[in-house]
Amino acid sequence: MSEQTIALVTGANKGIGYEIAAGLGALGWRVGVGARDRERRETAVAKLRAAGADAFGVPLDVTDDASVTDAAALLEESAGRLDVLVNNAGITGAVPQLPTSVDPATVRTVVETNVIGVIRVTNAMLPLLRRAASPRIVNMSSGVGSLTRQTTPGSDTGPIAVAYSPSKTFLNAVTVQYAKELDGTNILINAACPGYCATDLNGFRGVRTPEQGAAVAIRLATLPDDGPTGGFFDDEGEVPW
Repeated sequence: MSEQTIALVTGANKGIGYEIAAGLGALGWRVGVGARDRERRETAVAKLRAAGADAFGVPLDVTDDASVTDAAALLEESAGRLDVLVNNAGITGAVPQLPTSVDPATVRTVVETNVIGVIRVTNAMLPLLRRAASPRIVNMSSGVGSLTRQTTPGSDTGPIAVAYSPSKTFLNAVTVQYAKELDGTNILINAACPGYCATDLNGFRGVRTPEQGAAVAIRLATLPDDGPTGGFFDDEGEVPW
């Protein structure tokens, strides 16, 4: 079994996920680039390796049971354990998402990726994480999932999005439930808000770079053993629920 720290980042072929993989790779870690598209995955791995990172591709569709099972088997065979899991893969879903007119299928599709996909991947990787000395799980959430911010007059939480925003609220709640069940273990799990970054997800309208958005995930992935668990954080500290 390798003594090198092993991480898996889902949706890591571009945007914030890629920058998380790059940041963890810069620490000398071995980083699995989880992505559905083979060509994009291989391109990302090649770019990371060219920059000096020890990166490898992990075929992974978070909405597919067989794909996730195969990904866990690949990590089992190649590394024997997993130190850090970053659940970054996510979608916004079709727009507009006004609650009075949205197609329920849109909500279902977004939740399948942003919430159920996280549960599916996390549960498949938990046996490998339990073998690590200081396992960490980071769920990439968003400030739009904060009910406090959504209900604060004058707070800028973006457009009404009855699929995407509640999916992140749901993800936050799921993160808390995992923290409660894993209490007393050495697994720390937290939700991260990267801020409004310019990525494919928002048509590159964000005001922060993907690298800036990755910083909070890297911080939570490298928490000390006495670090927080079951929290929601951005660059400035705790985000209100």
